[in-house]
Amino acid sequence: QVQLVESGGGVVEAGGSLRLSCAASGGTFTSYAMGWFRQAPGKDREFVAVISFRGATTYYADSVKGRFTISRDNAKNTVYLQMNSLKPEDTAVYYCAATRRWSIIATMSADVKYDYWGQGTRVTVSS
Repeated sequence: QVQLVESGGGVVEAGGSLRLSCAASGGTFTSYAMGWFRQAPGKDREFVAVISFRGATTYYADSVKGRFTISRDNAKNTVYLQMNSLKPEDTAVYYCAATRRWSIIATMSADVKYDYWGQGTRVTVSS
């Protein structure tokens, strides 16, 4: 079983950048595809990005494409989310998640595919 701990959240002005990190422990990191999700106040959790086991494939929500970049360092058991050109609507609690299951890329946006979740890190973008 893998444990996930996010960090890097904070308060930033619109147009700014943040890099989130998610450190994994307790499992073989390369056995897991890693995703980022977010949940804004009063809204459902939504998919942000996913990266395959060794990083060859990534997939993004349309709302963040071109602004956010997901990456992973398998030597450090860590996945990152670089967030640029932040907007107030990016304000949310961001969660990383892990899954052993990989299928058609578009289906990887479904949160039910992920078995392990971190506790979340809060991102606030001020206007």
